[in-house]
Amino acid sequence: MAVTNFGLSTLLFLFLSGISFATPLSKRGPDDDLAAKALENAYKVLNGTLSDGSAKTTYPLERSLLTLYLSGDLTNDEKDDYVKAVKCLLAAPSKLSSTQYPGAKSRYDDFVVVHINMTMGVHDTANFLHWHRYYVWAYEVALKSECAYKGYQPYWNWGKYPDPTVSPIFNGDAHSMGGNGESVTHKGYNLGMANTMVPPGKGGGCVKTGPFANMTVNLGPIAGSVDAALMVPKNPRSDGYGYNPRCLRRDVNNYFTSQYLRPQDIANHITSSKDIEAFEKTLQGDTAKAFSLHTGGHYSIWGDPGGDFYVSPAEPVFWLHHGQVDRHWWIWQNQDPANRVQQYKGGTIMMQPNSPPGKITDIQNLSVAAPKGYAGIPSKDLVSTLAGPFCYIYQ
Repeated sequence: MAVTNFGLSTLLFLFLSGISFATPLSKRGPDDDLAAKALENAYKVLNGTLSDGSAKTTYPLERSLLTLYLSGDLTNDEKDDYVKAVKCLLAAPSKLSSTQYPGAKSRYDDFVVVHINMTMGVHDTANFLHWHRYYVWAYEVALKSECAYKGYQPYWNWGKYPDPTVSPIFNGDAHSMGGNGESVTHKGYNLGMANTMVPPGKGGGCVKTGPFANMTVNLGPIAGSVDAALMVPKNPRSDGYGYNPRCLRRDVNNYFTSQYLRPQDIANHITSSKDIEAFEKTLQGDTAKAFSLHTGGHYSIWGDPGGDFYVSPAEPVFWLHHGQVDRHWWIWQNQDPANRVQQYKGGTIMMQPNSPPGKITDIQNLSVAAPKGYAGIPSKDLVSTLAGPFCYIYQ
């Protein structure tokens, strides 16, 4: 049944965090003010005084339950439960063909393969945000339905942590997402669409601390972005699907958070983007003067596979980063939901400006990663977090 009114008794709390694997800063930023306005408008959509143009859902979801993304902290127990569920997916067997995808050893790897397969059709395209919203949601569903997870998929609020290396996300304690890679001598790399040289961070080696210490990465690399001197082993297959077990490497740094992912950068991107085409292009596109928010988040983690355009979901913090990408879009949409939620514009193939234009009726696919009953969803059902298969807001 569709949500027709808002009441606390109808809430289902999913995605509880701001990331938050950390204590939120007390200082309020301009991005917080925009988030507050988005929440106010989302409530208006919920109570029917404002419309975002979305039709009522026909999907078999229990619609009397509202998914609410909170910006409060996760407790240590909640962090531990999340990590336990991720490790469950890492341990569960793959559902893919071992002949076609010999490197896919786990259920977690299934999600990596799907991203590799879809990369060129879901980046710098009309469906970039829509497909990734669907993808992150499907990952959370897998954590819950396949690994008995009772908590929420966190997001990483980039602007809250000027130095990620000492944040509770990457500090390497027992409740973190694992530490930085070991400190090894290495050079920087030319990164992003502008091919800008970025100095190395203080890691670069294998992750040896925290819950993901000694984690094994199986797929890729395909488009690695680390110093060759680190000698990341090549995949036995050119498509990256071969079995290539190696350590999880990180080069967590503050190069991006200190100048491109600040609260004012986040807010400026929202207020300066007047339509979805401008929003998506500047969210992903780097220039010689500045890295984009999307790029900056990925390369704040860096390493292997975090810095690999195709294989990046094999890095467990990928999902926190893209949770924030979705939140950022939600904030932009809900500055003016009546005019922004239904916007859809762009091509269908990355780096092909003359590719066929995307249509809001285009079907988005997740293959084996799609939850049962939710395969092949059109973009029009992915534009609103209060319609289609979704029912959530960020608070």
